[in-house]
This record gives sequence, structure tokens and C-alpha cells, in this order.
Amino acid sequence: MAKPVSIEVWNPNGKYRVISTKPMPGTRWINLLVEQGCRVEICTEKKTILSVEDIIALIGDKCDGVIGQLTEDWGDTLFSALSRAGGKAFSNMAVGYNNVDVNAANKYGVAVGNTPGVLTETTAELAASLSLAAARRIVEADEFMRGGLYDGWLPNLFVGNLLKGQTVGVIGAGRIGSAYARMMVEAYGEFLKANGEKPVTWKRASSMDEVLREADVISLHPILDKTTYHLVNKERLAMMKKEAILVNCSRGPVVDEVALVEHLKANPMFRVGLDVFEDEPYMKPGLADQKNAIVVPHIASASKWTREGMATLAALNVLGKIKGYPVWSNPNQVEPFLNENAPPPAACPSIVNAKVLSRFTSLKAVSMGSEY
Repeated sequence: MAKPVSIEVWNPNGKYRVISTKPMPGTRWINLLVEQGCRVEICTEKKTILSVEDIIALIGDKCDGVIGQLTEDWGDTLFSALSRAGGKAFSNMAVGYNNVDVNAANKYGVAVGNTPGVLTETTAELAASLSLAAARRIVEADEFMRGGLYDGWLPNLFVGNLLKGQTVGVIGAGRIGSAYARMMVEAYGEFLKANGEKPVTWKRASSMDEVLREADVISLHPILDKTTYHLVNKERLAMMKKEAILVNCSRGPVVDEVALVEHLKANPMFRVGLDVFEDEPYMKPGLADQKNAIVVPHIASASKWTREGMATLAALNVLGKIKGYPVWSNPNQVEPFLNENAPPPAACPSIVNAKVLSRFTSLKAVSMGSEY
């Protein structure tokens, strides 16, 4: 029998039982669920990552939906438990869902939600911040000051890279990658124009290898699948300029972290800014020791507006399936759901397996009809 976990309960007499495996920012998401007759149970266990057994204990015998986190392993075991409890929906509080076995969810008829459309600008902002911080060695300089080591200006003290006139490469130019490119261009575009200098230009590269060879700063924004696993490996790191800057705010396994550590050791002027890691929450041995690496704990979406928006969208995914609402037509245009001055649309903001579940439902209906 699973060990009980500590919870905080809102609206204890609610008709529908929705659990959240973590406390989430803001209260709007709670209020929206409560207003629609949900009993909301929030796990308050002092654990960063819940085990499968912990989540099974939370689900219990009756559960209509779960809001979970990308650190959790949502596979056959959990979807089976949720289905047995009468659950109809699970939503990641994340745009990615590499932690979710969608085929298992399909097997048990559970809708899988995610939260795109709200992370674009804030993720791009962090990528731009890491690019600038790495170029100017800001973290190293900050540690130097805090360590009481500064005793006067020196010509060679923390000399970094000037980005003006250099080439920025984007691998994975979707919504976030494009927003990052816009930010990096805007940083200089109007200034150059006002001073009569040559404007910033852009082009689509013929291949990823061209980007790796030519760019001074490279920001990674691809999805993670079998084609992008270790997309940046030993061979591709060797293609890059010796003083290049590599930024990853996408998914950790896109970069071969072992190869990256060796490359950083061999090329002290090569710099990286990493928000994600191959074996989160851990870093590969040696990475933390490299002064030419800036490492932050998966905070690309960590702006107040974005995280509260993610919580709201995740809650509305679950609520929508409980209520039988349709799926929103464009999951990247979610502003109507985030407007606090108006009720949200009667829709699920984003269900990644909606089409598959719809086909299963249609096939079941046909099959039932043929028997009578």
C-alpha cells in the first residue's frame, strides 16, 4: 500500500477531484477549478521530484484529472492508475512532454495537455541573457568581486567578446528561436540604423553545419526526439569557432554533455550558457568546474507572468476534459485564457493527443454500432 502524502485541500466538497503534484504559482488556476465545482488537492510533500509511488498515492481511488510536472515519469503505470480512478486528463505544466508516454495515455484514453504559447518570449529572453553573459564573462566577474579578489583595474581583466558585427546562429528557428533572433537583432538594429551604419542582415543557412562553422554565437531551440538527441556532439563541437558561444535553452539531451565538458577543457575561450542538462537535475562530471560555462537551473520560463500562465493553462486543460469542452484551435494563441478580466473560453488550451483520442472514440462508436 502506498504511503500517504501530505496535501492542501481547496473546496473539499467539490464534485470533481483534481490533484496537482506540486504547488504552482498564483491562485487564479485554483480559483478557476473551484468555481467549476472541483475539489483541488495540492501535494505539499517536501520533495523536489515525486516518485511514481507518491503519485499513485495522490491519485487514490477516485481522481478526475492530474496536473503534473516535467520531472515526473508519466508512463503505463501512472496512466493505468489514473484510468482506474476514473481520470480523464493529465496536463504537464510545461510545453515539452518528453516525460510522458503518450502512447500509454492513448491506451487508457487519457488526454495529455501541455502549455505552449506562453513561454516564447521569456525563454527567448533567457537565451539572449545567457548569450550576453557568456560573451562578457559576467558570472566569472561577479564571483571574482564577491570573493574579494578585485584590487584594481587591469588591461586583461575578464576580457570577453564584442558581439557587434558578429554572426548569431539559431538552430531550431521555431517560435522561441525566432523570438531569440529578433531580440538579438533589435539589440543593435535601431542603433546601427540611427548612426548610419551597415544594418543587421539575416539569411537561412543551407545546413546546420554551416551555422556551426560560421556563427560566433549559437542558440539551440529544437524539439527533442530521436533525430535531435546529441545533435551537438564531439564532431560538431569541433566544427565551431574556438571562441564561439553555445547556448542551450531547449532540452538537455540535445547536447552530448560529456563531449561538451571535454571541449570546454580543451578550449578555454569557448563558452556555453546552459539552462538544461542531459541528466537533470544532475550535471555530467566536470561541467560545474568549468569557468567557461554558465549553468542555471532550468529557469527559462521563470518569469512571474509566464509561470502563472502555465499553471492556468494546465488547469484549464484538465478542467476542459472533465467538462467535455472542445480543444482550442490554436494552442500558440492563448491570450484569451490568460486575461484575468474575463472568463476563459470553454475549451482545452492544448491537448497533444486530441486527434488520436478522437479517432479511438470514433472507432469505438463504429464498433459498438456494428454489434447491434
